[in-house]
Amino acid sequence: MPSTNACGGRNATYDKFKTALRAASRKGEYPVLLVDSEAPVNEAPWQHLRYRDGWERPAGADDDQAQLMVQCMETWCLADRKTLRNFFGSRLRENALPSLDDLETRAKETVQEALADATRDCGRQRGYEKGRRSFRLLGQLDPAELKEHLPHFVRLCRMLDARL
Repeated sequence: MPSTNACGGRNATYDKFKTALRAASRKGEYPVLLVDSEAPVNEAPWQHLRYRDGWERPAGADDDQAQLMVQCMETWCLADRKTLRNFFGSRLRENALPSLDDLETRAKETVQEALADATRDCGRQRGYEKGRRSFRLLGQLDPAELKEHLPHFVRLCRMLDARL
C-alpha cells in the first residue's frame, strides 16, 4: 500500500524525493513527488516544475513520478462539498465557495481566500487553517468527488492503480 510523508516546504520535499529515488531501487519502492503546482499547468508535470521551480527531472525518474495538486491542496478540498459540510458544520458559508466547474483553473490565492471566507464564521478552532487541520481535512476527502472535478487527481489515481 502507498504511504505519504509530509516533507515540509517545496524545496525540502523535492530534495527528499531525490533522496528517496536514489534509495528506491534497493528497497523496491516507487517514490512519487506530489506538490502544489502553484500556478496553471499547461505542460507535463516535470516541465512545469522546471519552469516554475527550476527543478530538473532526476535521473531515473519517470513521467508518473511527478504529480501535481493543481493549483493547490485547497483545490482538492473545494472539490468535495459533502466533506466540507461535515468537517466545518452548519456555519460553513457554501455560497462563498466558487463553482465546481474548472476548479483547477482557479488561482491559488482565489481558492485559499474562498475557503477562508467560507469558514470564517465556523469559529476560531473550526475555520480553515493551513497545517494540522488542513491535513486532517485532506485525509477525509472522498476520492470519487475529486475524480469528478479534478483531472490531475484522475492522473494521480491512474498512476496509483497501475502500481498497486
